[in-house]
Amino acid sequence: MTDSLTKALAETADAVAAYMEGAIARTGAASARLASAMRHAALGGGKRLRPFLVVESAALFGVPRASALPAAAALECVHCYSLVHDDLPAMDDDDLRRGLPTVHRAFDEATAILAGDALLTLAFDILAREEAHPDPAVRVALIAGLARAAGTEGMVGGQMLDLAAEGRFEEADRTRLGMAEIARLQAMKTGALLRYACEAGARLGGASQTERAALDTYALAIGRAFQIADDLLDVEGDAAAVGKAVGKDAEAGKATFVELLGVEGARAELARLVADAERALAVFGARATLLDQAARFIANRRN
Repeated sequence: MTDSLTKALAETADAVAAYMEGAIARTGAASARLASAMRHAALGGGKRLRPFLVVESAALFGVPRASALPAAAALECVHCYSLVHDDLPAMDDDDLRRGLPTVHRAFDEATAILAGDALLTLAFDILAREEAHPDPAVRVALIAGLARAAGTEGMVGGQMLDLAAEGRFEEADRTRLGMAEIARLQAMKTGALLRYACEAGARLGGASQTERAALDTYALAIGRAFQIADDLLDVEGDAAAVGKAVGKDAEAGKATFVELLGVEGARAELARLVADAERALAVFGARATLLDQAARFIANRRN
């Protein structure tokens, strides 16, 4: 990772964490335990890649970081809620997240469920406020886009397909997934929020249709690259470095590109996706340098 990307990621992460901390405090949660669980879930570190993509996509059109922070923080609230719920015993049953105890381990399952619910609803509270954007039409578009990316058309729908592919439900629901099915599942489960990040930045910046299409192509490529890199980490990664348990995909019978393509095939697909992402950004020239570097970081990450 380049020094410039490291610096930009860290600055955005700090700014988003500060904004989220203020937003959680602003909720006036009646339960101190609930507020503490929300903070544990949302402020426990992480690269803040999705907020970074919002900020840098908006920056292509001259939008300052401060103006992009509400949308960036709202997206991160949704991402953090999803991690809390994914870690629950009924889902992935994980004990570690970002090197810390998962919320249901640090608190309890009921508190974890409610903390996730609270972060999800906080996201839309943030986007509904005038500070997210002075134009109500833009705010409505941001809210609608995030709802679709997080819901049955996106992350939640993809998670349900993933659970069905594991054979969690009736035997008739289980189908052996091929490349097209895995690509669809992962585009929903993982890619939808990454795609929304670039869409939000484009909306904040008033991008043209051509510019929005270029960012969407970039987002589709990095979304798939992110999931393949994640699958490789589950096969090859070290739990201490990754910050969560590894080797769980094979144990659960998850359908992944690594399972279908093998490790070397998956790495070749990563290289192709990075090249696709770089081509998509060419329309923006040097303005997209950090987004270009982010594509390579996503493909090569180790945690």
